[in-house]
Amino acid sequence: MTQLEKIYLGAGCFWCSEAILERVDGIHDVVSGYMGGSVEDPSYKDVCTGTTGHAEVVEVHFDPSTIPLEELLEWFWEMHDPTTLNRQGADTGTQYRSVIFYENERQREIAETSRANAAPRFKDPIVTEIAPAGPFYRAEGYHQDYYRLNSGQPYCRAVIAPKLEKLHKKKGG
Repeated sequence: MTQLEKIYLGAGCFWCSEAILERVDGIHDVVSGYMGGSVEDPSYKDVCTGTTGHAEVVEVHFDPSTIPLEELLEWFWEMHDPTTLNRQGADTGTQYRSVIFYENERQREIAETSRANAAPRFKDPIVTEIAPAGPFYRAEGYHQDYYRLNSGQPYCRAVIAPKLEKLHKKKGG
């Protein structure tokens, strides 16, 4: 059995990222949380102030023999707008920034190459940060599997459901 790898992706609201990525073959677990800030063990309320420096991210556990990191990052570029600084749609603030937190040099190199390869697809420059992973703080329980447990909520119906439909048609999921 192949060893699972981890990478941390920030693509706006972690509810959206989790809902999309947990449906991709080769991804074994997706955990919503916070990374990249200066406050130890922040709460959602803390992160929403924009003063902690954390981004909403998902910790992605994946099997590289089923979904190589290069392919996983293709999902990343498709599931959000990496050209908008500190915002995704109506969600604004540094906590919604586009970011890839890598665990090792190989992941960094793949992320840098992937970003360069994705750039021509966008009209505006990609602003996605690529940085070493720091402490990951798991988000509160009610954030985990949010879409699966709350798909009838207005945000889920208006924002997440259309993304799921669009991406899974486009990617053949």
